[in-house]
Amino acid sequence: MTTASDYMSDVVSAEERRTLKREKRLMRITRVAGPLTALGLGWAVPIAKIAVGDDWRSNLKAVWQGLFVPLIGILCFLAVWAVLAPQVHTSLGTVPGPTQVFDQVEALYADYQRAQADKAAFFERQEARNQKLVAAGHADRVRYRDYTGAPTYPEQILTSLKTVFLGFVLATIIAVPLGIACGLSKTVNGALNPLIQVFKPVSPLAWLPIVTMIVSALYVHPTDGFSKSMVISAITVTLCSLWPTLVNTALGVASTDRDLVNVGKVLQLSTTKTITKLVLPSAMPLIFTGLRLSLGVGWMVLIAAEMLAQNPGLGKFVWDEFQNGSSDSLARIIVAVLTIGIVGFVLDRIMAALQTAFTFNGTR
Repeated sequence: MTTASDYMSDVVSAEERRTLKREKRLMRITRVAGPLTALGLGWAVPIAKIAVGDDWRSNLKAVWQGLFVPLIGILCFLAVWAVLAPQVHTSLGTVPGPTQVFDQVEALYADYQRAQADKAAFFERQEARNQKLVAAGHADRVRYRDYTGAPTYPEQILTSLKTVFLGFVLATIIAVPLGIACGLSKTVNGALNPLIQVFKPVSPLAWLPIVTMIVSALYVHPTDGFSKSMVISAITVTLCSLWPTLVNTALGVASTDRDLVNVGKVLQLSTTKTITKLVLPSAMPLIFTGLRLSLGVGWMVLIAAEMLAQNPGLGKFVWDEFQNGSSDSLARIIVAVLTIGIVGFVLDRIMAALQTAFTFNGTR
């Protein structure tokens, strides 16, 4: 027979189990809070906490600050844009508002779908023609050609991402070793610092003619994956974006606790082990800060480089629409501006997430 004390014990045990489950869920949410915040999704953390039964008052305030306040700011911006845009008259008509810009987003996506259909039809016709030649005994006349249609807007975005990634990787390969050398040696720092100060403020528009002539002279046989215009744009990005990483790496290495370096000397660690085991882990937060700045600079520089080098990316898209001068050109340029901003934000958030994953005190 179940007594009242047994019943109360079962109730307490059930309540304890529920509390324990809630605490475990909160711990899992806390573990992913850092990466989510770095990715710009910090507002999802208090929502998840409310869902598992945490105090809703404090979490609702965090949701308000992290989600609703930014949404209100965006809506206010769109409202001001919609009101003021029709008041500005240009040679192509009034400045397009949010509705006209969204219409061009749909138009660009429709162009992409048509291009994909044309591409599929092209390869189907090519395959059918080759099969007929084989059936007729003319296998030697079989030819496979690539589709040469104009690049669509999503393809131009991918081209820009590929170009900036190439330039960013080259900049990192150059800047990080030089930064480590500058941080470890006052002699190397004294020799390179004047060059850094001279070349750091140079505009990509000044670098581009030099890079174009050098690449044209040396890169005589371009490959399909890396066209000459892409290489020119990527190297221009490299020359303009390596400085933040170089300076921050040197500062981070120079700021390494001297006690750590002395411990390495006592243990008779090699220079390579001292750098990889002691110096780099200590300097990693500043190195990642430099990498984030370099990627942002590279993404900004890329658009100007693509405009002049005619690399088929977002920069060329903006330039072509400006030259086109149609009634939809201004709206399409605004689409490109918003795309550049959104992609830049996503790239920065990715770098922030990597910084959080690889450092103990990564900034957000």
